[in-house]
Amino acid sequence: MIAKQVLMKTVNKSSIGGLVKYLTDEQKKNERVGAETVTNCQTDNPQVAVIEILNTQAQNTRATSDKTYHLIVSFRANEQPDETIMRAIETKICEGLSFGEHQRVSVVHHDTDNLHLHIAINKIHPTRYTLHDPYGDYRMLGQLCERLEGEFGLEVDNHQAQRSGSENRAFDMERHAGIESLLGWIKRQCLEEIQNAQSWAELHNAMTTNGLKLQERGNGLVIMDGAGFSVKASSVARDLSKVKLEQRFGAFEAISTEVKQVNNSDHYTQKPMRSRVNTVDLYARYKTEQSTIAESRAVAWAKTMERKDALIATAKRQAKRKRTVIKAIKGAGLGKKLLYAATNKKLIDEIQKINKQYLTERQELYDKGQRLAWADWLRVKATEGDKSALEALRARESAQGLKGNTLAGEGVFGPLEQDSITKKGTVISRVGKMTVRDDGYKLQITRGSNQADLETVLGLVIERSGNRIIVNGSADFKEQIAQAAASAKLPITFDDASLESRRQELIKITKEKTHNEQGRFTNQFRYGNLDGRRHQATTNLNSKDTAASPGRKGLVKPNIARIGQRPPPQSQNRLRGLSELRMVHFASRSEVLLPSDVPNNVELQGAQPNDNVRRNSFGPGLDAVDKYIAERETMRLKVPDVLKHRRFNNDDTGTANFQGIRQIEGQTLALLKRNNEIIVTPIDEKTARSLKRVALSAVVSLKANGSIKTKGRSR
Repeated sequence: MIAKQVLMKTVNKSSIGGLVKYLTDEQKKNERVGAETVTNCQTDNPQVAVIEILNTQAQNTRATSDKTYHLIVSFRANEQPDETIMRAIETKICEGLSFGEHQRVSVVHHDTDNLHLHIAINKIHPTRYTLHDPYGDYRMLGQLCERLEGEFGLEVDNHQAQRSGSENRAFDMERHAGIESLLGWIKRQCLEEIQNAQSWAELHNAMTTNGLKLQERGNGLVIMDGAGFSVKASSVARDLSKVKLEQRFGAFEAISTEVKQVNNSDHYTQKPMRSRVNTVDLYARYKTEQSTIAESRAVAWAKTMERKDALIATAKRQAKRKRTVIKAIKGAGLGKKLLYAATNKKLIDEIQKINKQYLTERQELYDKGQRLAWADWLRVKATEGDKSALEALRARESAQGLKGNTLAGEGVFGPLEQDSITKKGTVISRVGKMTVRDDGYKLQITRGSNQADLETVLGLVIERSGNRIIVNGSADFKEQIAQAAASAKLPITFDDASLESRRQELIKITKEKTHNEQGRFTNQFRYGNLDGRRHQATTNLNSKDTAASPGRKGLVKPNIARIGQRPPPQSQNRLRGLSELRMVHFASRSEVLLPSDVPNNVELQGAQPNDNVRRNSFGPGLDAVDKYIAERETMRLKVPDVLKHRRFNNDDTGTANFQGIRQIEGQTLALLKRNNEIIVTPIDEKTARSLKRVALSAVVSLKANGSIKTKGRSR
């Protein structure tokens, strides 16, 4: 886990509203915005909370620095902590930075290779109106992350600073933009040669040979290339600082020769980072397209400005003609003043309308012709269906492959129907309610796994990669895969011998269960002992066969329901005769009606109960309730602040505090707090819509049948 503050270089550009709008924007993706949390505000709506935060920030008129603290908490690629852990981490980090009482908006994003949490914090205290800017926050963030990793069982990251600020910025450029930086090129290409120089002349000669130049700037030294890019010498290596070099070689000696560039391999040029595929042609397309876009955008901007100026000039000419006509009117001066004022107001309104239209068109041109970094351009092209761009993304050094709960076949897996593509070439897709990530070789199941969707994914793996499947991940995930494969009777073989054995065992259990059920349903005979002798009574719901073949033994018809459940179509909705009921035949007597058939078959039948029209508090959603309670109880062992959860029972009638709604496996659950316990009960869609309008901690009433009453209306 890594926590990092995002600094706003220009204070005037800082906007809590713009930041929250970016965080909550879906960007036409299904898998981007996750849980949204608003803390220390009077609302749970992030957009409404922005107004409250802006009002708080307006109370401090002395602060000139940025009033918003933007923090990103990123997790490892194979880590998917649930909502409760994310909320606990967010709370502990903010409290560790002394922002516990401050207003903030937190949003989870799922559209990148790493699950990450954005936190937009108001630096202005909501009651004291003082600005809090933590000093040395990067040290505190490292300590907090180290402690939280141990507390929640997350993978351990290195939180000790190993690079300078310049090195970190260069590393970020190479990792996110995909372009080699000047600093990185020097360290990889010619640093050893530069450090081996024994005089100023040898140092300048080593620089010149590699197309570089060393010169003074301020109190230090910078290294420049022929294109004008520069980097501090001390950022490349500490022993190249001006103080260190002057201690070795004496006072600085400059040279007047120009930078030489012998060939492409001996000087720095902006080009993609090393990759497993050849990207020369793609990069040439990228450079050509970017230059064309810049030129066309400049031409379009010029035309838009000319059109705006022409419209304003036309409006001014029309206003001038109107004033000329008004001037020629003979009459009282007051009337003319009113006409002049109306003309001027109309002109101002017209100019404002023209300017507003111009700003809209300019923004559209900017969005359409925005310059893209190399990695972003590849991602856009891959999204449009360019296979070479997708291959280039997956061949980057930063693309290490998917881990965690994964499925793989023997061959290369084709991409699913994509929702979005990351900078590492991972295709994020939705299969039913489940989120699937595809890197070309493996499928990673990240969220919402269920048996039906797993069966669909296994079918896709078979179709595109063959019948031999490699499964990696947790024991629970492997068990789900084995159950899905056995249930769907898929023709596959698992690479893991133990998992394959479990699949065979489940198939055997399923066959035995199916065989037993078929035997129970097809057995239509009952046996009894009368007068010490064994007699057999055959019950057949088909009256014609019974009349035609009285006393037949071993009469078995397939697909006939159990006795008393449902008669055949020809016997429905009509009266039954005594000859169709169960009879016992005595050799010396006539047939006798059994006593058990009198109340059920002879007497007038009453209305049968229909439980489908009654509310059942302990029926649908029981599995979802148990699963959620088990998950919370497991979490309570790690996080003491989590309250005890239990299922609703008939003794829970009365008032309780509403604590929210959860969706578990398609079932909606309501959480109600009473006596430091959380009562979990399943609800229908109508009740869920009603509770969404209820504020957290609001008082609601519980009835014995599990219904919830709010504001005088029963749900």
